[in-house]
Amino acid sequence: MMTDTHNTAPTRYVNIANTQFAYRRWGNTDSDLPPILMLQHFRGGMDHWDPLLTDGLAEGREVILFNGRGVASSGGKPRTRIEDMADDAAEFVQALNLSQIDLLGFSLGGFQALDLCWRHPHLVRKLMLLGTGPRGGDPEMEAQVLTTAVHEVPTLEDFQYLFFGRSPRALQASREFWQRRHLRADQDPPSSLEAANAQIEANMHYLPRLSEEDPFAYLRTINQPTFILNGVHDVMIPTVNSFYMARNIPDAQLFIYPEAGHGAQFQYPERFLYHAVHFLAE
Repeated sequence: MMTDTHNTAPTRYVNIANTQFAYRRWGNTDSDLPPILMLQHFRGGMDHWDPLLTDGLAEGREVILFNGRGVASSGGKPRTRIEDMADDAAEFVQALNLSQIDLLGFSLGGFQALDLCWRHPHLVRKLMLLGTGPRGGDPEMEAQVLTTAVHEVPTLEDFQYLFFGRSPRALQASREFWQRRHLRADQDPPSSLEAANAQIEANMHYLPRLSEEDPFAYLRTINQPTFILNGVHDVMIPTVNSFYMARNIPDAQLFIYPEAGHGAQFQYPERFLYHAVHFLAE
């Protein structure tokens, strides 16, 4: 039975090593599918997700939104390494007494999802990677990203540039997304400047290649069925990175949405739900 929604699910907290981690959990508790844990983008909190997507996924299983250490409503000092963020997420899963999850990571959250799956494979049944890339991938984002993504209070225009395509249809989808994501009354607080700086440092340490001879060897150790999505032109994490992952993760399938950018799932929410639900139920 599903009673709460994205806009009504209460914010809960779990204490791990004297740090309070904020999360929300709701959805179909009668499902045989494991909960899906969703890891968010740079500086993003629980209300940066699209309610249309989270509630759509919650019809078939439980959904768990989670703020990492020092992010938005979670306590503690923000992490400066992706592997530490991934380990925190694994400890969070274990603190909820979950033996297994499905895992969705978007952008920076995708970096964490890859590392969590790599470092704690027993916890993950299926993996979803949206608008993200591997260690050692192509880091050449557009220069404007560096001056836009750091705005203290991002505007609709910032999100349009960073997440969406440039066509009239894409811009209309961005306005609809923007309206949906602001419907909740008690919004998660914004992440601090300290959290933003910590995540920038984590990005810088994530990008270099582990090996010049075979930079993606570690991807071939990920055996979970993997869903990879990006837009045809991602200004933040170049779309070619999705191909690197699809070529090297043994059981991966790749979706590229037309006229879309970094947040392809927000531009085509119904299409994404159709593909995601079928992937997770297979």
